[in-house]
Amino acid sequence: MSKVLAAVAWPYANGPRHIGHVAGFGVPSDVFSRYMRMAGHDVLMVSGSDEHGTPILIAADEAGLTPQQLVDQNHRLIINDLVALGCTYDLYTRTSTPNHHAVVQELFKGVYENGYFVEQTSKGAISPSTGRTLPDRYIEGTCPICGYDGARGDQCDNCGNQLDPADLINPKSKINGETPEFIETQHFFLDLPALADALHAWLDEREAEGLWRPNVIKFSQNILKEIRPRAMTRDIDWGIAVPLDGWRENPTKKLYVWFDAVIGYLSASIEWARRSGNPETWRDWWNDPEALSYYFMGKDNITFHSQIWPAELLAYNGKGSRGGASHKLGQLNLPTEVVSSEYLTMEGKKFSSSRKIVIYVRDLLDRYQADAFRYFVASAGPESNDSDFTWAEFVRRTNDELVAGWGNLVNRTANLIHKNFGEIPALGALTDVDHAVLDTVDRAFETVGSHLANHRQKQAVFDAMRAVGETNKYIADQEPWKIKDDPERLGTVLHVVAQCVADLNLILSPFLPHSANAIDAVFGGAGTIAPMPQIVEADDLDGGAGYPIITGSYAGVPTWERHLITVGAPVAKPEPVFTKLDVAVIDEELARLGQ
Repeated sequence: MSKVLAAVAWPYANGPRHIGHVAGFGVPSDVFSRYMRMAGHDVLMVSGSDEHGTPILIAADEAGLTPQQLVDQNHRLIINDLVALGCTYDLYTRTSTPNHHAVVQELFKGVYENGYFVEQTSKGAISPSTGRTLPDRYIEGTCPICGYDGARGDQCDNCGNQLDPADLINPKSKINGETPEFIETQHFFLDLPALADALHAWLDEREAEGLWRPNVIKFSQNILKEIRPRAMTRDIDWGIAVPLDGWRENPTKKLYVWFDAVIGYLSASIEWARRSGNPETWRDWWNDPEALSYYFMGKDNITFHSQIWPAELLAYNGKGSRGGASHKLGQLNLPTEVVSSEYLTMEGKKFSSSRKIVIYVRDLLDRYQADAFRYFVASAGPESNDSDFTWAEFVRRTNDELVAGWGNLVNRTANLIHKNFGEIPALGALTDVDHAVLDTVDRAFETVGSHLANHRQKQAVFDAMRAVGETNKYIADQEPWKIKDDPERLGTVLHVVAQCVADLNLILSPFLPHSANAIDAVFGGAGTIAPMPQIVEADDLDGGAGYPIITGSYAGVPTWERHLITVGAPVAKPEPVFTKLDVAVIDEELARLGQ
């Protein structure tokens, strides 16, 4: 059994999240975490709402709220969505807590004391109309390296190189289109060149292991080619204070939101440990070199997780060219793998809230089953290539695969058992055909589990549904509804199918947790094979204002293997597990998009 950290990207709290966001981080991380728990690993799944930075100030101004009021409101919206999806966080918290501020400042001081921060004068982007600092990602222009039109002020998604806003050709503000002013300002820069050799060595080790997705490892290595110091402070009054004399008293100098956000994985782990009653337990996932850590996100965040965050960790650990001492948090583990998804588009277009090319998570879940969306992401999401969410494909996969495939198998099995026996029948002599279908489904535990452990969720769900197809074929070939004069054979066939359904329900439960519980209950179980998260109104650990968190108890999950069904367990007359969608849904949803 391994200690496994599932470090899930922190949703930005400037508004509700759309389905493109959760397709990249929310569903894949939960499928993985659910499987790893069932496989016997000790999983710690953490994340929270990312609440600092200029975009929060802009959104708060537009809403007529203070930044704190805005993030309070959006934090609650986001956790409601994630719980409705069934995402099993051990702790989902937020970056505005005193605990997070303290951990971030400890990381800063450790990096600073080890000599990896350099103070430099640089050019900061200012909005001429408001006088407010413009965040890097709110400035777009032409990349000076590859000529890509649409590069951002922090990086070019086309060539992967790190940029500064002043580098862009013809820079424009994404907020109002104006040309930013650039003024001289003093900041702390993370000395990435002093960490480059250590970063290269770490990435080379990851490539040699062959576990990272090729697109992620190549992108990560590419961004090291033009490595240079990067500013880790900002001219802004909303964020975490710089913990140095002469800086902490300055209300307009704060730490860069991306310096603090990635530290959230560590601060959330520490908060979870403090809430668990054993404040040092977090070290089992962060200081033990045998522990594993997987970071889930969309590809636009790769640079921060394969360059900036590892650089912060290496600097804190004293592992760059300048050396350095250990600090009170100890030697911190670097990521085992950065599990990045590609982009999800919608009806062939990039998601855009302003242009109404969007569907928010809460709106989709108001109208459709959470498991239908989870299934779409697992089977057709942007795992290693960009993919497109269309309403036609969502309806097709729901109706043809969930309803007609898996749902049909569950319903007719339960109906036949309920009608003929009312309970799981006894098992008689098995034929070669019986053994064959049981063996086929049993082997799926190994094949599907291997794919899930290696972040190949599309192949995993494909193999699971292929086993569903084999079981459907078995019941069709055996025609139990025609067996009238041999109750032992009828009972045996239905017992075999019920065993296959129970197995497949476990195998599909990481993808379809809501329906897994419903199916388990139909066949006489407790309906708790897939634990669900809950929202808790928590007190702040350091005397601040309380806030809602996501947490849960996930220790009682069934093991990832066949569990023999119980003869005599009652089988209820089932209701359809999945809702068949009328094709009219397609036109209705396209009309909502104005198409």
